[in-house]
Amino acid sequence: MQQKKHDLFRALHHSNVAFIMPNAWDAGTARILASIGFSAIATTSAGYAFATGRRDSEGGLTRAEILDNAEAIAKATDLPVSADLEDGFGARPQDCAVTIRQAVARGLVGGSIEDATGDADRPIREFGAAVACVAAAAEAARDQRFVLTARAENFICGNPDLKDTVKRLQAFSEAGADVLYAPGLPDIDAIRTVCRELDKPVNVLMGLQGKRYSVAELSEAGVKRISIGGSFARAALGAVIRAAREVFEDGTFDYAADAVPDATIRALMSSERPEHRR
Repeated sequence: MQQKKHDLFRALHHSNVAFIMPNAWDAGTARILASIGFSAIATTSAGYAFATGRRDSEGGLTRAEILDNAEAIAKATDLPVSADLEDGFGARPQDCAVTIRQAVARGLVGGSIEDATGDADRPIREFGAAVACVAAAAEAARDQRFVLTARAENFICGNPDLKDTVKRLQAFSEAGADVLYAPGLPDIDAIRTVCRELDKPVNVLMGLQGKRYSVAELSEAGVKRISIGGSFARAALGAVIRAAREVFEDGTFDYAADAVPDATIRALMSSERPEHRR
């Protein structure tokens, strides 16, 4: 099964049309997304952080928590699952290598390592250190059923430098990453530039505030994979906030008209029962 998932996931990156890889934050949302017809699923550290009442990307999530959540998502569906592995959970290259080996052991067929640090004083990892971390992750993934994505976080970490972003992604590619990713690119011209300057499949993030592009437009620009990050999680939380405000402020319950029927959700969820309930 692991080999089959890996082969499918790798092949998806070489289609003529970009594929959409939505981000689930728990086993339940993974089942829902799989039922829609997507071909692969990613996790989202942001969505998981919000669900546990914490912020994302400030070192608030441990490796064990992220991998436990990712494993639960992978077990909930037959689709390939790629995990958001943040910065590899450590500043040293060997930390990233450990993270990749553990991700493989958890049944994941892909994952991303980013160059953000979570430190407001130095939000982006120094160039050489970032490349070394990607290289260690790539070495750990070598000969494994695992597609490594390397992320350059400049545009969502206060450094909108396209030249440096391309330089980093090119170095990550040379270090062994299979897919390149720069979240928060400002427009379709920047997306085209990144795709043109790289020799590996490019992932683009949609669902942020600002300009939005269709799958057709992104495919034409050279994009091979589209993810949505924590935006589905934020959309779900937005629905909760709107419903709660209606009840609290208006004393009405019209939100229920848009709620998914219980029977529909139940049909998508596992019927497995624990051997012991105590």
